[in-house]
Amino acid sequence: MSKVSVTGSKRVIDDVIEATYEHHSLHVTDYDERYEGFSPGESLDGAETVNEKLVTVRSLESILGVEGDEVDGARPLDDEALESELADVRERVNDLNDRRDDLQAEIRDREEEIERMEPFADLGIELDLLGGYDSLEVVVGEAKPDAVEATLADADGIDAFDVFAGSDVVAIFARPADGADEGVLQDSLVGVDIALLEVPEADTSPGEYVAELEREREALRSDLEEVEAELDAVREEAAGFLLRAEEQLTIEAEKKQAPLSFATTENAFIAEGWVPTETFSDLKAAVTDAVGDHAEVEELERASFTPDGDHHTEAVADGGAEPAAATDGGHAGHGDDDPPVVQNNGSAAGPFELLVQAFGRPKYSEFDPTLLVFLTFPAMFGFMIGDVGYGALYAAIGFFMYTKFDGAFRELGSVAMWAGGFTILFGIYYGIDLFGYHAYQLLGIHWPVEGKGLSPADLDWGLSFLVASVVFGIVHLNIGHVLSFMSTSQQHDLKHAVYEAGSWLLILNGAWIWIFSGVFPNAKPDFLFEAVGVLTFGAVSFNGFPVLIGWAGAVAAGLGLVLLGIGELPELAEFLSPLVNAISYARLMAVLLAKGGMALAVNLLAFGAYVDDGGEGSFHFIFTPSYLAEVQNTADYQIVFSGLTTAFDPSVVGILAVAGGVVVAVVGHIVVLLLGVTSAGIQAVRLEYVEFFGNFYEGGGRAYLPFGRDRKYTRDD
Repeated sequence: MSKVSVTGSKRVIDDVIEATYEHHSLHVTDYDERYEGFSPGESLDGAETVNEKLVTVRSLESILGVEGDEVDGARPLDDEALESELADVRERVNDLNDRRDDLQAEIRDREEEIERMEPFADLGIELDLLGGYDSLEVVVGEAKPDAVEATLADADGIDAFDVFAGSDVVAIFARPADGADEGVLQDSLVGVDIALLEVPEADTSPGEYVAELEREREALRSDLEEVEAELDAVREEAAGFLLRAEEQLTIEAEKKQAPLSFATTENAFIAEGWVPTETFSDLKAAVTDAVGDHAEVEELERASFTPDGDHHTEAVADGGAEPAAATDGGHAGHGDDDPPVVQNNGSAAGPFELLVQAFGRPKYSEFDPTLLVFLTFPAMFGFMIGDVGYGALYAAIGFFMYTKFDGAFRELGSVAMWAGGFTILFGIYYGIDLFGYHAYQLLGIHWPVEGKGLSPADLDWGLSFLVASVVFGIVHLNIGHVLSFMSTSQQHDLKHAVYEAGSWLLILNGAWIWIFSGVFPNAKPDFLFEAVGVLTFGAVSFNGFPVLIGWAGAVAAGLGLVLLGIGELPELAEFLSPLVNAISYARLMAVLLAKGGMALAVNLLAFGAYVDDGGEGSFHFIFTPSYLAEVQNTADYQIVFSGLTTAFDPSVVGILAVAGGVVVAVVGHIVVLLLGVTSAGIQAVRLEYVEFFGNFYEGGGRAYLPFGRDRKYTRDD
């Protein structure tokens, strides 16, 4: 990327903006007030008018529900046609929209009135009978008749009363006692749970009034449908125009507001920004063709693409003829302005840019870790879930998101498909695991992996997966430290790289070589060494690194501590982090067992299970009453739980048991599916962000957003 400046007379600022906009390569940076005598620019004349029109167009699109797929092709749109047609569409749409709003308001009024009248219609008492008495007080409200009658029977101020009840409402007629105050009926009902209702005024009976209101509401709804149909017709007719108008006005607005980022005086302007180095000559030629020598395009700096930091950004002399010596960190007095970043990881890894950008877009001087996330995140997710059934559902959900949505949801769909694919692969590895059921048992075939480590027979597998998780973490951390070493050596020098990254590499690898060595063998658990044989089905054996190699690892770790102390003494306080960070990857095995255990628990409750080999073998699910009876009569089988579906018999209880088992299975596996996203997804992301990125990656870069726009709906004829 090259940092450039465009300097010229204000008389040609419009032409320069037009040329750079059409070239669509200059990422404009905001003026930071570092030039004496210059100030931020102002919008060009007419910007306010353009913005007002743009707001109008977008408002009309919102009212009509216009979307981007309603254009039959790109066409030119001149200002006169835009002005006249916009006025016509605005008048028609605003008139119809006002009519729609009025009708909707009237419909709401009718519905509120219907809701208010329905209790009185339920009572079946004429409205004029609910008031206007000299010697009676009347109250209408929602309450329980028994509670009202019990309260009024004990009221001192009431001589007589009568209660008429509907389904949810009561009407209370009462004659106050002599000398009682006005409103004694309401006062007597203070202790009753009653919601008082105001008696509406109407000349007809409540039922007739409600029926009339409903007829009016239906007539209004019919009118509303006609207005909606007219709006749909306007949308079909005007959608293409509105999309073209929005695009054209957006382009005009961006051009007229461009000087807000410029440095200006009364007669001159300076615009600065970044362009791909290979396009600089074309940009300069485009501006020169537009305004001749009234503007000058100069290349100020040139930043290489590889991670190399500020010390390698080159100042450029004579408009980019040859790089000059870097000055003051490579910015040649033009301020601290890092180049923008373009991430281009291809169609497969590209969607994983979303996960990287959630942490922070890479700086121009940083290695983009998207490809590494693409290679590791789905694998970690698949390892933790490891189930063919769940994996197929994850992939199906991802496919739906990928095909039905755009933007971030589409990218998440692609990530979900990759994660689902690896979940299926690991599910096959774990014994063709299908919603927690080892399908190889059903198929009656031998499978080398006996399970996930949940049953007595496959505990060795669980411990082996623990070792595999930590070893994966060691490899993952090594990649991060190597990238840190490379970046530091380029940004500074080899000595800094050795102190800041090489020291951690020595500590990490030296400590773990010592742990996996034959030094002090009695103090180390056997599964550390047996895991290799278990995972390779006995094809490879590992008894630990030789004692000499182990002590060499200890020396290397000690040397790393010395180098770390020389380079960054305060960091010695974290000398255990290589061990802690690698052990943190044990969460992969923990989630694997947790999710497998949850699926197993669901199946246990629904279908029942037993363990063969006298309780020392593998889990097997029962499913049917006949098989349960067979299991109960087999001495070598130990029942863990008989299950709900096994209680089936031709009775209400049996049918309910089977239905309950099915509900438990379906709901339980849905819960495991959802928790798999939150637990496995979050843990995998955490390992990427904290343990992995923490070694070499900061983020905080800016996206490359060139000034200009690719026309989609209009042509510039």
